[in-house]
Amino acid sequence: MRFIAKSVVVTGGASGMGEAVAKRLAREGASVLVADFNEAGGTRVVSEITAAGGTALFQHTDVSDPSSAQAMVDAAVTNFGKLDLAANVAGIGQGHALVQETELELWQRVNGVNSSGLFFSLRAEIPALLAAGGGAIVNVASLAGLQTFKSLNAYVASKHAAVGLTKNAALENKNIRVNGIAPGAVLTPMLGNLSQEEVDGYAASVPSGRLGTPQDIANVVAFLLSEEASFVNGAVIPVDGGLLVA
Repeated sequence: MRFIAKSVVVTGGASGMGEAVAKRLAREGASVLVADFNEAGGTRVVSEITAAGGTALFQHTDVSDPSSAQAMVDAAVTNFGKLDLAANVAGIGQGHALVQETELELWQRVNGVNSSGLFFSLRAEIPALLAAGGGAIVNVASLAGLQTFKSLNAYVASKHAAVGLTKNAALENKNIRVNGIAPGAVLTPMLGNLSQEEVDGYAASVPSGRLGTPQDIANVVAFLLSEEASFVNGAVIPVDGGLLVA
């Protein structure tokens, strides 16, 4: 129970990796604010956490809107008395398109959530953590923040921005550890349109021989937020089954 008496916001907490993170932190004693645009999913996650004996509440949040990101943090402080931790998991993908074929609306939407949305979240979270005496933040980026992927230009740009924001936030803020993780292919709703053959093909390219699960991501997020990682700061850790070095 590493997070007793700790409060945390989890963006993107209504499904996939964010849901797994929210439930993992709640199981370890944290009071969790589940922040997401998906009200039905967020409400379900909160109900499941509370039914298991945890403490959680849902806040309808659009991280691409700075006022909504601030309201998320304000709700956590109002309901829990402080904010100790944050897990910024919210993110969206994109279809394949070369740079010259990428629609402006797609570019703005992907970067609005993955890049600006992370900035707005950090901008709201950091003062609250400082007011509580410090804490820890984990940002979920992607392998696309560490390397290139042809025809995923908006996504790659947004995740490179997430990596840079993570490192700069760590540099700037004493008493707040800011780390990131870079997941590889993870079985989440974002991969829901893939056939089993496509899933198997991806898995064959991973040295570990399988795709990741949301629980794999939640395990590393929980470690980085805990005092066990007290000397880890400004790191962006691949969680990819070895795909980056394959």
